[in-house]
Amino acid sequence: MSATLGTLISELQPDWKIVVYERLHDVALESSNAWNNAGTGHAALCELNYTPEGPDGSVDPAKAISINEQFQQSRQLWSSLVDEGVLDAPSTFINSTPHMTFVTGEKDVAFLKTRYEALKDQPLFAGIEYSEDSRVINTWAPLLMQKRRAGEPFAATRVPAGTDVDFGALTHQLFDNLEARGAEVVTNREVRTLKQQPDGTWLIKWRNSIGRTPGTTKARFVFVGAGGWAIKLLQRSGIPEIKGYGVFPIGGQWLKTSNPALVAQHKAKVYSQASVGAPPMSVPHLDTRVVDGETSLLFGPFATFSPKFLKNGSMLDLFTQVRPHNLGPMLKVAIDNPSLITYLVGELLKNHEKKVDSLRTFMPTAKDEDWELLNAGQRAQVMKKDPKKGGVLQFGTEVITGADGTIAGLLGASPGASTAVSIMLGLLKNCFPDHIDGWEPRLRELIPSYGETLNTRPEVAEESLTETAETLALTA
Repeated sequence: MSATLGTLISELQPDWKIVVYERLHDVALESSNAWNNAGTGHAALCELNYTPEGPDGSVDPAKAISINEQFQQSRQLWSSLVDEGVLDAPSTFINSTPHMTFVTGEKDVAFLKTRYEALKDQPLFAGIEYSEDSRVINTWAPLLMQKRRAGEPFAATRVPAGTDVDFGALTHQLFDNLEARGAEVVTNREVRTLKQQPDGTWLIKWRNSIGRTPGTTKARFVFVGAGGWAIKLLQRSGIPEIKGYGVFPIGGQWLKTSNPALVAQHKAKVYSQASVGAPPMSVPHLDTRVVDGETSLLFGPFATFSPKFLKNGSMLDLFTQVRPHNLGPMLKVAIDNPSLITYLVGELLKNHEKKVDSLRTFMPTAKDEDWELLNAGQRAQVMKKDPKKGGVLQFGTEVITGADGTIAGLLGASPGASTAVSIMLGLLKNCFPDHIDGWEPRLRELIPSYGETLNTRPEVAEESLTETAETLALTA
């Protein structure tokens, strides 16, 4: 998010000074790191939580279309930056990887077919395929079909135009370009407090990790892109807009294999239904990953628990966020979500063998010895006030903006990185209303669909998908 915002501002207002503070020794070591996330180019092609089933069994494609529209803006910006030489060869950060959904059991098969019918005629979902035929699914993803139980109902959808994204590599390339353009990127520097001054500027107090030297910086605008720690800094800023918010940390683990025989048989990201009580971000999936040019397979995520908001956070994070204004909503979330607690306890009790057992629901032939455990990143799930329920646990990302637009921060998790461009465009509009009209011509050069939708214009959607696929060397 921070790299995307910095890149947009440098393109739109190159005379503005940009300074980036990172508390670790390098950027993209937390949630953006390739091994800390699934790398899915989230376009709602395979994720069932974006197409929930209604009480009458119907499926509304509206949210899936919205997520896809946002991802297309990311593709467009990345394509423009590749053309301009800002980003390296596309294969260093994005690769074609079909997106699939695979379900078993009559109920979920019926749901998946209804979902397919709701999406197949949408321009942004062109090319989606559906099958209940084991022979067809075997050609898509052989590991799903080997030694599957006879008579078991199953179905799958597939979109060849899906992508795998190395958000860590992308973040590095964006920051490298920012530095080349004169931005200051300082690592090993932890922001401690934010305080607005009488003139409207922000006094940022920081401390160097090496030597513990303190210092201050003044800024006219601050973006807090600190992952799970964003809530801590926004609370310290004193802005009233953060009142009522809390976050609940959920860690994760992957099963990973680099066995060439297995990797060669699976080229897809295959999502399924979440377990009962599981948060939407814990939907199980078997993924092809391409990191630093090497391909491997990941399965998961398996939930873990730590009170830390970041992998490199503090054991006190969960408790030090508590304020009188957010205690009620947080307690209400705890009362209303006993299934989440049950789910987390069940996940924590799983050993390596039990985790591979879970994998076998996807891949019946999985062997314990082929897979190793890998720790994923920490996700800070948003909890906030709700007028009707008192407090809700929210899936997704949310930008918190101060009333005068001089400070903003990001809370939440997936689909975050995939939709960073759209989210940051919204931030620019809210925080810089006096500039956005003047920026529009350049924004349209970088992101041709800026201010418009693609799905309502089939020919334009097809043109955009084709052009960005060609520039990014993707399957159209």
